[in-house]
Amino acid sequence: MSDQLDRFRERIVAASAAGTPLRIAGGASKDWYGGALQGEVLDTRAYSGVVDYEPTELVITARCGTPLAQVEALLCEHRQMLAFEPPRFGAASTIGGVVASGLSGPRRANAGAVRDFVLGAQLMNGRGELLNFGGQVMKNVAGYDVSRLLAGSLGVLGLITQVSLKVLPLPLVETTLRFELDEIAALARMNEWGGQPLPLSATCWHAGVLTVRLSGAEPAVQAAVRRLGGAVVADATPFWHALRDQSHPFFDTGELWRLALPPAASAQILGGTQLIEWGGGLRWLKGARADAGAIRRAVAAAGGHATLYRAADKSAGAFHPPAPAIARIHARLQAAFDPAGIFNRGRLY
Repeated sequence: MSDQLDRFRERIVAASAAGTPLRIAGGASKDWYGGALQGEVLDTRAYSGVVDYEPTELVITARCGTPLAQVEALLCEHRQMLAFEPPRFGAASTIGGVVASGLSGPRRANAGAVRDFVLGAQLMNGRGELLNFGGQVMKNVAGYDVSRLLAGSLGVLGLITQVSLKVLPLPLVETTLRFELDEIAALARMNEWGGQPLPLSATCWHAGVLTVRLSGAEPAVQAAVRRLGGAVVADATPFWHALRDQSHPFFDTGELWRLALPPAASAQILGGTQLIEWGGGLRWLKGARADAGAIRRAVAAAGGHATLYRAADKSAGAFHPPAPAIARIHARLQAAFDPAGIFNRGRLY
């Protein structure tokens, strides 16, 4: 595999010297995410394979081009999982893309985001240098945690060649409950439950129905079922998989906004149709009657930010514009890691 790293290095050094933009891509399953694609493709799939996995240590290390499906199949053999439930977007998804996109699924609000599970990473910068950050245990993280900074960076800092991720055991028991509630009542109920010691692992409200997943030891789950009430869903696995992988019919739309808000924020009156996850912290919006500026102002006023997640026209910018001080930090970081500005131009901001 060192030969493949040398090929990456030669390509990156040549591109930096010529000022040629490079578009880092694995399975290209998330090409629609972020800003418009630019540059020649730098394909990571040849650099694949699990480098190290010790189930008792709850850590897996894999190269960037390793298919997500391969990682999850190996973990499943040992009844373990990536607890942040990354959306799969098909069989082509790679572990490098999982970290670079920073996207998490239904369990994120209770288990943590992608960045919370990144223990270490190897990055090839714009000079072709191979840099190592973090390690394979939590105590190795000290100072400025670049390995976690890479989560959600969309490749603008360099080529993530390898990552070490913390994994967790699969829950012993999972039960799903269903409640018929309007949006206001559902938000109130999710916030009430979020402050209680309940084995919640996912919530979803859409079209007058609140769906709640409970995960953990059987006594804890059964006690929560008795306490919360609601109707038990016989087989909810397809529902949660469809929500995680965004194959649920709600996501079949031309334009989709991703609103990140404090869970206690009130309902957002923006028109359109919403699907709410993460105890109220993530609100998907489609068919909005407000324009991009109005949506972002309303969400910012409530303490959040809005991403134009899917759209044919992203001239308004995919991501909520950062504050000037944050923008300066972003610019300095990119200049430090990618002086020639060749990696994934325009993908983030």
